Amino acid sequence: MTLLKISKMGHPVLRRVAEPVPDPTVPEIRELVESMVETMTEVGGTGIAAPQVFESKRIFTFFVSGERAKAEAERLGISQEAEAGVPLTVLVNPEIEFLGNEIDEGWEGCLSMPGLMGKVPRHRSIRYRGLGLDGKLIEREASGFHARVVQHEYDHLDGVLYTERMTDIKSLIFSSEVGYQKPDE
Repeated sequence: MTLLKISKMGHPVLRRVAEPVPDPTVPEIRELVESMVETMTEVGGTGIAAPQVFESKRIFTFFVSGERAKAEAERLGISQEAEAGVPLTVLVNPEIEFLGNEIDEGWEGCLSMPGLMGKVPRHRSIRYRGLGLDGKLIEREASGFHARVVQHEYDHLDGVLYTERMTDIKSLIFSSEVGYQKPDE
């Protein structure tokens, strides 16, 4: 495994639609994912997409800690019992389907835009599917923070950064300043 360099906002790899992966079971893909996970862990991320490490492939990996899932459920006023942590997950050639029309706005950061955060509207509930590294289908429904993370990483595969989803650019701030925001801001 190797720590990988992270592409930053402005690099063309982050603007491209990533290429589908013909076979997720080949050793090269497993090695890429292992290095992505090591890189994500080293920099303290909760998700990373292949374009963020200069690989234009439809792959991302993420996890959701139980405490983060519960905190977001509490903030949104949804059932905390329904919001559990999600173990490390790798999705190859993922697809997303939005469930319902509820949209929540929440703070997001990005490894490709270090030090910045912005308020981003996202669908509250989604269904997603993709292949694991074993070639088997993974299909889940997600809400709250789990849904937000998957949508964020999926956007990277289509060349979209969270700033393009923001409705008010005034909420783009340095992450060190998030604590100064009023709850309704």
